[in-house]
Amino acid sequence: MDLKLKHKQVMVTGGSKGIGLATAMSFAKEGAVPTLVSRTQDSLDAACARIFSETGVKAKSIALDLSESGSAKKLAAQCQDIDILINNAGAIPGGNLMDVGEEKWRQAWELKLFGYINLTREVLPLMQGRKSGVIANIIGMAGAAPRNAYICGSTANAALMAFTQALGASSQLHGVRVFGINPSPTKSERMEGMLRAQAAQKWSDPERWMELTVQMPFGRMAEPQEIADLTTFCCSPLSSYLTGSVINVDGGQMFA
Repeated sequence: MDLKLKHKQVMVTGGSKGIGLATAMSFAKEGAVPTLVSRTQDSLDAACARIFSETGVKAKSIALDLSESGSAKKLAAQCQDIDILINNAGAIPGGNLMDVGEEKWRQAWELKLFGYINLTREVLPLMQGRKSGVIANIIGMAGAAPRNAYICGSTANAALMAFTQALGASSQLHGVRVFGINPSPTKSERMEGMLRAQAAQKWSDPERWMELTVQMPFGRMAEPQEIADLTTFCCSPLSSYLTGSVINVDGGQMFA
């Protein structure tokens, strides 16, 4: 299926690994040109090399910490011609209200919550000026199904869902689509680390972490490529009536 994305300029934050890298790869396979944004140049170089090896597309990269003040403005200035923005950077620690102190809470939100908001604020006017563009926010199921054990992330994700729905309902007046994707637990180094910590707490054995995935839908975590391919399709002209919506990708768990 031709998604009509050839030569489109796509920015992917948190693009050096996990869902971000898989999404950049998915766009590259469609002939789009991804720009990967992450904190470290070494990881970006490795990601770009992998994309070129598998698709022949020369991805671009920008090393930048989007939690720092002014970083969104700096990034947008380097990518004035962006057609599609994938907000994906962010890692919020687990824990209940008493586990996550104010400093850690604010630090996590600077990247995931305010990082998405600030970069969108910079990119949206550029897209509105061209009457064309797509912004996809990779959020997380904890916003739709809040958990006390992940209260900082649940609260940030809920805010991003409201942000996406409010913005996407009006952005279409200027030719821009804004939507969100809520992945359930998705296979990654970070997720494995979280499950190892849970297994250590539950059984005093982090090596039993895979046992925690057995009760998940289909008996496994989601694959990064599954989230990436859905995101790519939803960003394409084949999904041009989608805006203001947040899609839950949880294997039906929320309604089980």
